Amino acid sequence: MPLLTVALWLANVVLDTGGQLAFKAAAGDPEAGDGLARWKYMASRPWLWLGVGCYVFEFLVWIAFLSLVPLSEGVLLGSINIVAIMVAGRFLFGEKLTRLRVAGILLVSAGVAIVGVGA
Repeated sequence: MPLLTVALWLANVVLDTGGQLAFKAAAGDPEAGDGLARWKYMASRPWLWLGVGCYVFEFLVWIAFLSLVPLSEGVLLGSINIVAIMVAGRFLFGEKLTRLRVAGILLVSAGVAIVGVGA
């Protein structure tokens, strides 16, 4: 796989994971309150806007990445984001990695590796 393609793929993983983690940080703030007050509070916090920014840049990176690989291959390679988000969620937010989730991580990782080797 050409270096530019790998760089765009890695940038997509970092931006998508960063966006998801920022949204989780914004949504999980215990001081946020309820209802409309919660949304106003989240809108005033940097985490929400960091997540939005990550997603804007991820969209641009994703389009560039898809311009270099077939759609079916790109979507399969992009599924590694699920693994990155689950692992980061475990370390940053203490979320549980059950046996089934670990099995899912291993299966997704194996699938991405198979697609990556064949690319």
